[in-house]
Amino acid sequence: MRALAVLVTVLLTVVATLLEFELSALRVGGLTGLFRGETDVWSGAGQLAGLAIPVTVAVNLGLAWFAVATIGRSWAIGVPWALWTLLALGAAGTRTTEGDYLLGGDNWVALVMILVGSVTFAVYAYRMIMKPLKAAPEPS
Repeated sequence: MRALAVLVTVLLTVVATLLEFELSALRVGGLTGLFRGETDVWSGAGQLAGLAIPVTVAVNLGLAWFAVATIGRSWAIGVPWALWTLLALGAAGTRTTEGDYLLGGDNWVALVMILVGSVTFAVYAYRMIMKPLKAAPEPS
C-alpha cells in the first residue's frame, strides 16, 4: 500500500507542478478574459497576475499533507518536496526549441513561486518536527 501511496503522490506532484508552472505565465488581461468566457487566456496583455503564488502555497501544503497521511511516515514529505524542487529547477534551466526558458528570469511570479513553493514544504516539515509528542496514556 505504501508503494501505491508513493506512486499516487508522485503523479499528483507532477500534475500540480505543471499546473503551477502554467499559472505563473498568466497575465491580468488573460485573467479578465477567463471571466468573460474567452478560451485563449494565456495571450492576455498587462502585468503578470501572480495567481500562481497562493495556488502554489495551497497545493504544496496539500501535497505535503497527502504524502505524510497516505504513506504514514514522516520521511514521506521528501517525496513531493524533492520532486517539486527538481521539476522547478529543471524548468528554470531548460530552454525551449525557440531559445526561451520555460520559467524565465524576467517572470517575477515564477521566481517567487520557486522560492515560496520550496519554503512551503520546509515550513510543513518544520511544523512536523516541532509538533509535541503525544504522551502515552498512564496505566490505571
